[in-house]
Amino acid sequence: MQGGKKLIPHSFVILNLVQDLNHDRMSFFDIRSDLYSIHLNTADIIMKKNNPNLSSPNVIKKKCDLIKLNTWLKNELKVLKKKPEKELIEIVVKNLNDFVSFSEKAILMWKGCNRIAEKGKTKYHKYPKELVIKLKESGIKELDGRSNGPAVTAFLFGGGSRPQRYGSRNSWHIHHLYSGKFPYINKNETLHAVKNGLHFTQSAGLVATHPIIDQMCDEYPFFSWYLRAISFKKFNYDPDEVFSTKKHDKYGFIP
Repeated sequence: MQGGKKLIPHSFVILNLVQDLNHDRMSFFDIRSDLYSIHLNTADIIMKKNNPNLSSPNVIKKKCDLIKLNTWLKNELKVLKKKPEKELIEIVVKNLNDFVSFSEKAILMWKGCNRIAEKGKTKYHKYPKELVIKLKESGIKELDGRSNGPAVTAFLFGGGSRPQRYGSRNSWHIHHLYSGKFPYINKNETLHAVKNGLHFTQSAGLVATHPIIDQMCDEYPFFSWYLRAISFKKFNYDPDEVFSTKKHDKYGFIP
């Protein structure tokens, strides 16, 4: 018993297909249980622990200018001392569609799914039967059950395109825009989507990236926020609640 409420065992979940008819954002598969909020709180605690891979000595210098986003980025690039480094980023931004692919629509494919594994283990996912049917009906036949697999599937389910790599048999990596790294100005933390069941399979927060872009997202806070700003402009997706003062829903959107 907790708070006068009987807890449901971990193995028991109520599966439900959900569609939000008020806008073009859908949660197709919803894992619900009395323990779900406890799982989210646990994820938050894990996320806040010091992780050297997520820390950075640098942040963006000024808030994103959504109207003049490219000008904002150009000013942020002034902190870089090497001219070729600046020029490389400028070339990528000028030809962004050749390096980054966004989904076509915002869909939370599998509410409650995350990438948190038991200590010392790698997490593998088993797609619920109802979701498998829905995905196959949409044309997605192969479902990746590996650690980041549901994110890959969610990106494709949202209409995203995943090009083939040149030097590998793999396709472009599926990257979470909100990686837990590079908090916004006056913020102590940023969403770590892979650890949150409301964002891990949210297609609005996923992009397919050329291998060069993987490193750029991890290296440059201004480039990460450039892509996050584009996602906001496309989908009104703002899980850190930094791009707008309007009311946000629990999924990180401005309705």
